[in-house]
Order: sequence, then C-alpha cells, then structure tokens
Amino acid sequence: MLVKLLQALLAIVLGNLAYFLLVAHLPLPRHRPFQVDAGLLLDFFICLGF
Repeated sequence: MLVKLLQALLAIVLGNLAYFLLVAHLPLPRHRPFQVDAGLLLDFFICLGF
C-alpha cells in the first residue's frame, strides 16, 4: 500500500512540475480560484498520464 501511495505522490509532483514548465508557453486564460478551467483540466490530465 505504501508503494502505491508513493507512486501516486510522484505522479502528482511530476505532473505539476511538467504543467508549470509548460504553462508559460500556452495561451491559457487566467486561473480563477475554485473554478474548473482549461489549465486545471490540463494539469489533471498530465498528472493522470504520469
């Protein structure tokens, strides 16, 4: 169980790192807190890919 938890944590960290490196080059609208937007969905799918 600990291994799966660490894998999930690593996927989230790597996904967010990739997103923050990539987001500077994308024409996404400004993020508003507590609302689902294109950037949040992109971040989710990158994390899901990892």
